[in-house]
Amino acid sequence: MRMLLKRLWISIGLFLVVFVAPLSAQSEFTFNRDEPPTMEMMIDSREVFRYEVTYGWFTLGWIDVQLLPDSTFNGQKAYHLQTVMEANSSNILIGKNLVHYENLFQFNEKWPYSFVFWRDDLHDNEPNRTRIIFDRDSSKVHFYERGELEESLDLEEPASGGDIIFYYSRMFAGEETPYKLPVYIENELGYVTSSSSKKTYTREYEAFNEPVETYLSEGHADINGPFGFRGNFKSWFSTGDLRVPVEAHVKVIFGNVKVRLISYSREGGNY
Repeated sequence: MRMLLKRLWISIGLFLVVFVAPLSAQSEFTFNRDEPPTMEMMIDSREVFRYEVTYGWFTLGWIDVQLLPDSTFNGQKAYHLQTVMEANSSNILIGKNLVHYENLFQFNEKWPYSFVFWRDDLHDNEPNRTRIIFDRDSSKVHFYERGELEESLDLEEPASGGDIIFYYSRMFAGEETPYKLPVYIENELGYVTSSSSKKTYTREYEAFNEPVETYLSEGHADINGPFGFRGNFKSWFSTGDLRVPVEAHVKVIFGNVKVRLISYSREGGNY
């Protein structure tokens, strides 16, 4: 059981790296918009998310996602997306685990795309454990492990280390157009595909005062990721202006790992 729970905890890492104060204003969340959000809307809102990760009765840990202050990469302006995974250390079956995923990215009129993606394994005191450089001058993606070059692959746009899907997927929530996103991770190129519809589902969350209308997306991750996850998943997004990701289910052998939003805030105003 102990090894199973550890594997389940890290298995959701890929999904969230590819999927993060109470809600500041309930009316902002429930406001409906006919079209999905643009990248400008999501960036300007400077959202902060916290998710709880569970498997059955077990709380495996928490995921925090936020956009940090703007940065630069090779002289170009870049946005800094951070995803933090913290295991539930009070559960002796899981143990201590704290990982930071960092992504410097930019976006154009079509999609967001990564400049560099790296992972800090803070529980092992190993910052910059892995690093992925998206070299558009040579149209190559370079993988580094502990500072050593491991592999180089051809670059396919919109190239991502995975967590860009946190924005990309929201641009398709509630739409009938499916998407296919190339993901570079663990020295490999894989694809995440998903589709949605305009049908809505009412779901309840501890974070909100009232039930929330959501869109359901169903997809498949064709990736042999570092966390053992490969296969089908489901995710729910609010029908509100920003299509906030509120829940995800990752199918495992004996049920589902569930990821649910427990805290959300944003700086931007209504749209």
